[in-house]
Amino acid sequence: MAISELKGKGDWKTLLAAFLYFDFSFMVWLMLGPLAQEITADIEGGLSAGQIGTMIAVPIFAGALLRIVLGFGVDKIGPKKTAIISQTIVVSGLFYAWIFGLHSYEALLTIGFILGFAGASFAVALPQAGQWYPPHLQGVVLGIAGAGNIGVVIDFLFAPKIAEIWGWQAVFGVGGVLSLIILITYIFIAKDAPEDVYKPRPKKLADYGRLLKDKDTWWFNLFYAVSFGGFVGFAGYMKVYLMNEYGVDMGVFGTEYLGEENVKVVAGYFGALCIFAGAILRPVGGYVADRIGGVKSLYFFYGAVAILALVNAFLVTDFYLAILVLFLIMANLGMANGAVFQLVPQRFGADIGIMTGIVGAAGGLGGSALATMLGYTKEATDGYTIGFVVFAVVVIFAISGITFVKNRWRTTWGVQAGGKI
Repeated sequence: MAISELKGKGDWKTLLAAFLYFDFSFMVWLMLGPLAQEITADIEGGLSAGQIGTMIAVPIFAGALLRIVLGFGVDKIGPKKTAIISQTIVVSGLFYAWIFGLHSYEALLTIGFILGFAGASFAVALPQAGQWYPPHLQGVVLGIAGAGNIGVVIDFLFAPKIAEIWGWQAVFGVGGVLSLIILITYIFIAKDAPEDVYKPRPKKLADYGRLLKDKDTWWFNLFYAVSFGGFVGFAGYMKVYLMNEYGVDMGVFGTEYLGEENVKVVAGYFGALCIFAGAILRPVGGYVADRIGGVKSLYFFYGAVAILALVNAFLVTDFYLAILVLFLIMANLGMANGAVFQLVPQRFGADIGIMTGIVGAAGGLGGSALATMLGYTKEATDGYTIGFVVFAVVVIFAISGITFVKNRWRTTWGVQAGGKI
């Protein structure tokens, strides 16, 4: 595997630091999703299905917007300083929530915005890792750094149990302590690439405008809004979906046998299993794209997602079959994430900091739209069929987009890109 080719190249300590920073940032970014049932049971008056969807979407939406800000910071002051500032804001917010508590819907939305800084870590960790390595290794390197999205698995494994033992507000304290430890570790081992490896080219706001005028920027925005947006949207909403659809009917894991509190924990475990597939397979998607090309890879991954989403919408009524389908959806979305970011550095290598922020923002916007749509679909129709159908249609549209651009990409910038297109 291409991982063996990393030996003697780049800086493995920085790659590890980028992974850890992104991993634990991703963990706290989506922590409201696994706690949604516990929160709505504790907040006075509870939360509607639409409010739950919005609560889950706010950190994703904020992270999308802040990725542009942090991407600009990467180019202006460097990845390391940008990461330290952002992570300090996140740690402060977590400790505030733990010490003073969150007692209203408005307070939840406020902390959700602060958690957006954690989600924006994508715009720092990936370019910091990628700047150390040559073009033909970008798929696997950014796949490894991006596999930090496995952090959300930690949420689903431990947040419901911590909430059951100490209360859901204690989850913010645990997250704050862990994030502080990672921040200190990051400060000591991460390094920005020296100028003989990567020469920074500080950008101005006008550079954002220049890139936004490039039609390829918008194609990459669409592709990542589908892959990462789908992954993060489903990840944040996973436990809510499983509880709403199958909480009573989960076989021996349902409320009939385990009781309401225990079934929340078990739903978190099953959700973690599905999310783990997408998180751990992101580097595999990058590796596959390095070998056969990002375009061909996306055909396979998106095609599988579209089919599986329609299957889940119309054919799945059994909990265990639903877990299998969701597992495969998340696996293919995760691999598609790796494939998209095998292509981005080859097309926009000189602007990778800003482009990571722009494309990452599109992914976050896609995720917030998906989580919000699922919440209001549940509220309006008491089900999720329409939500999955709409998502499948968007994926099919993205596949059409790949068909539209592939020949132009391969005969223009792809000729000099340094990797397979």
